[in-house]
Amino acid sequence: MMKALYSGVSGMRSHQTKMDVIGNNIANVNTYGFKTQRATFRDIYYQTIKNPGAPGDDRGGTNASQVGYGAQIGSVDTIHTISGYSPTNKSTDIYINGEGYLAVKSTSGETLYTRLGALNFDEAGNLVDVNGYRVLGWDNDGTNEIDTDTVDGKEKINLEDTLGVDLDVIIINDYDKYNNITINSDGSITAVDENDVIVPIGAIPVFKIPNQDALKLEGNSYYTAGNNTGTPIVNTPGAGGTGALVTGGLEMSNVDLANEFSDMIITQRGYQANTKIISVVDQMLEELVNLKR
Repeated sequence: MMKALYSGVSGMRSHQTKMDVIGNNIANVNTYGFKTQRATFRDIYYQTIKNPGAPGDDRGGTNASQVGYGAQIGSVDTIHTISGYSPTNKSTDIYINGEGYLAVKSTSGETLYTRLGALNFDEAGNLVDVNGYRVLGWDNDGTNEIDTDTVDGKEKINLEDTLGVDLDVIIINDYDKYNNITINSDGSITAVDENDVIVPIGAIPVFKIPNQDALKLEGNSYYTAGNNTGTPIVNTPGAGGTGALVTGGLEMSNVDLANEFSDMIITQRGYQANTKIISVVDQMLEELVNLKR
């Protein structure tokens, strides 16, 4: 009978964790780039009361008899389905129309990946995200300089050759001399120079993560790659299975409120059922104690 008590407690703990996951999903229903999560349960352990018996000449086979010890959280999975486009009309906001992640460099030098494309240029020409972390890519100066060709008298970026250049943070040289900076669907960044000529000044890559389900959540819309993700593959947007960039918008959260509310009701009822186990076992123990009177 005490096993049922522990089973009820394990069930309550599992449902509490699932409700935590649901609550976090609902809280982030309007968080740009947020990916919903789900909690799955699994059983814990079984005490074998009787082993199965094979059929013989004089009798048939028998099945095993086992008693379980409750439930536990099996996994908390992130669902990386691509969500819709939310227009913002801000020229440096970008939406990845397909798979892939932007990469930024934290103040500690760590590479973080994100689907949140709310970007800005600071006064020094750094391309930064909402936390001030600098975006990785190529620019018009330094070791990560873009490769360009002259076509019909106009300077054009050669994305194929640029892809072979080492990555670093994007810092636009002579940033204050450019106007109408534009991020294009292929990741190239162009601007109008002092001579009213459109010139390439940088490029943003998109990273394909071989196993994005293994990405580790770091908060602030960031992920880190590590064990089981595979090595992130750098691509120009729209190539190598990644999505092209769409400017002037951000990716909406992929939380489905109707599904979350349904799960919330089911989880609440599951929690109530587990508390009922404890109250019924308590009544049975009380009746057992009263047998001595």
